[in-house]
Amino acid sequence: MAEEGVVVGSDLGVKRPRENEENGASSVVSTEAMDTETSTNNHMSSVIPGWFSEISPMWPGEAHSLKVEKILFQGKSDFQNVMVFQSSTYGKVLVLDGVIQLTERDECAYQEMITHLPLCSIPNPKKVLVIGGGDGGVLREVARHSSIEKIDICEIDQMVIDVSKQFFPEVAVGYDDPRVTLHVGDGVAFLKAVPEGTYDAVIVDSSDPIGPAQELFEKPFFESVAKALRPGGVVCTQAESIWLHMNIIEGIVENCRQIFKGSVNYAWTTVPTYPSGMIGFMLCSTEGPPVDFKHPVNPIDADGSQSKIKVPLKFYNSEIHSAAFCLPSFAKKVIESKAK
Repeated sequence: MAEEGVVVGSDLGVKRPRENEENGASSVVSTEAMDTETSTNNHMSSVIPGWFSEISPMWPGEAHSLKVEKILFQGKSDFQNVMVFQSSTYGKVLVLDGVIQLTERDECAYQEMITHLPLCSIPNPKKVLVIGGGDGGVLREVARHSSIEKIDICEIDQMVIDVSKQFFPEVAVGYDDPRVTLHVGDGVAFLKAVPEGTYDAVIVDSSDPIGPAQELFEKPFFESVAKALRPGGVVCTQAESIWLHMNIIEGIVENCRQIFKGSVNYAWTTVPTYPSGMIGFMLCSTEGPPVDFKHPVNPIDADGSQSKIKVPLKFYNSEIHSAAFCLPSFAKKVIESKAK
């Protein structure tokens, strides 16, 4: 995510005890050690003290703000600044390099859609690779599919994994599934080493194309994804906002059209705490058995009764699956012209 600092001025406390800490249990991640680069002064708004404001060159001239109750964690990994805070209205919030990754209230709209749009579009997926997604939310959703036999995840930042397990256990529960194998490292390098035709689906849960995620938006990466997929295999990747990033989306569509010889589609969902309130997904399939992304063929167990993940779906259903591919005219015109 962007490393542009958010201007700040707040004297909020650093840590709020969690229930297990109050009961004497040890904590996975320490919040005591903080350097000056990850101090409160890099994250809170000086215009409205006690508010987090998301400012980035990716969305110039605007910022979304959340009122902060407590800062729960701040740290700096080898790759990015990591922060967790308790908000007034969206529960706990995970922030990387000053940009919101998820909140407890609306994470379902992203995690469920980026996972079930591809996996419900093909019959009986068995092997799935997740690139990024260190919070574990995509793993949680993949695990709902009983046909899945193997789930690999490659996440570059161990701190994101540890922080998510500590502060977002209902999201990170995906790591508990025995089908999951965690690979901590560079997703680009991991994909290059994958034997051809290994996976039925690849899900790329990336941050914005600035910093560690930049390579995940480039043509060589998509070529590696295509190689790793079986014939008729599918990929779903985070593909930015039609309100803010049509120039980026144009490039993604153009690259995917050249590489993926099956279907190439753009879908979207609403996420209130993401810039512009929405986020898009690029869904593509390799040459082979045809894939009609707009009409799901693999129903999911909505109430969780057949899944090891017992939490019911909050956002995804078959109707919203099909509706996600309906684009406003301005975006449809650009995307369809690039997809030809």
